[in-house]
Amino acid sequence: MKRVAAIDCGTNSIRLLVADCDPATGELKDLDRRMQIVRLGQGVDRTGRLAPEALERTFAACREYAAVIKGLGAEQVRFVATSASRDAENRDDFVRGVVDILGVEPEVITGDQEAEFSFNGATKELTGIEAAGAERLPGKGGGGRRVGLERPFLVVDIGGGSTEFVLGADSVRAARSVDVGCVRMTERHLVHEGEISDPPSQGRIAAIKADVAAALDQAEETVPLREAATLVGLAGSVTTVAAIALGLDRYESEAIHHSRISLAQVREITDRLLSSTHAERAAIPVMHPGRVDVIAAGALVLLSIMERTGAAEVVVSEHDILDGIAWSLAG
Repeated sequence: MKRVAAIDCGTNSIRLLVADCDPATGELKDLDRRMQIVRLGQGVDRTGRLAPEALERTFAACREYAAVIKGLGAEQVRFVATSASRDAENRDDFVRGVVDILGVEPEVITGDQEAEFSFNGATKELTGIEAAGAERLPGKGGGGRRVGLERPFLVVDIGGGSTEFVLGADSVRAARSVDVGCVRMTERHLVHEGEISDPPSQGRIAAIKADVAAALDQAEETVPLREAATLVGLAGSVTTVAAIALGLDRYESEAIHHSRISLAQVREITDRLLSSTHAERAAIPVMHPGRVDVIAAGALVLLSIMERTGAAEVVVSEHDILDGIAWSLAG
C-alpha cells in the first residue's frame, strides 16, 4: 500500500482524498475524503480574474487540508486545478498561495488531462467486469444498482466551469472538454443585476439549452457520444440529482455510488428544480448549501447530455477525478 493525497480544485468546490493505494490489486482504501464549496470561479466568466474573496475561501480550505494530510502521513501530494484557474488572468496569485500552504505547486491541467483522470477514477473498478449475469439491486425511489456494466463507457464530468466527455473501454479512446458547467451557466444566464432568477423564465432556460447544445456539437467533433453502451456521470450536480431520485433523507455516498437513474427521473427532477425557489431547493434534505443556486443549471446540463446521447439511464459514480489523481501517484 502507498499512502497518497489528491486534491481537486475546481470552479465550485475543492476536494481532498487521502487514500492507501495498492497497484497490484487495484484496491484504493479511503482514509479521508472531504469537500468544501469555495466558489473559486466566482465571476471569472465575467471578469477573467479570480476574486480576492474567492481566493481567501480557497486558501482557508487548503489550510484545513494541509493539517489532514500531515496528520495522516501521506507520502505524496498532488494538487490539480481545473477550469477556473485555467481561465484566470491572476492565476499566479492562486499558485503562490497554494505553494505557501501545502508545499506543492498546483498543476493547472488541460481539459483533456482532466478528462483522463476522471475516466480512470470512475472506471478502474468497472473495467473487466462482464455485464452478462450481472446482479441488479433495487434502489429507493425507482433507482437501482447493477454490478457489471457494458462497454464502451462515456464518462461525463459536469463541473462548475466545464464538462468533460471521455469515451473508452479499458483505456481512453477520445476525450473533449467544453466550457459549460453549473456555475458558468448559472452566472451567464440565471443572474440578473446580481440576483439569481428564482425561478428562471423560459427564455433564460432556453438560453442555457442553446449553450449546452452548442457545446455538445463541439464535443461530438472529437468524441462519438452516441457510441457509448454505458453513460457514467460524475461530480456534484449528478450525485445530487441521484440522491434526490433515490429519495434519500440525507446524503449517503454508498447508496449513490453506482446507482442507476433513468432519463425520466432526471427530466422530472430537472423540471422540478427549474420551477422551484431558492427556499424550496434549500429544503431538499440532500442539498448541499453551496449547490442550491447552481443545481438547476447542472441538472439541465445532465438532461441535455442524456437526450443528445440517447442514454436511457446514467450510472452515477462517486469515484472520479480525485481517485484518478490518487492512482497517478500510486504508480
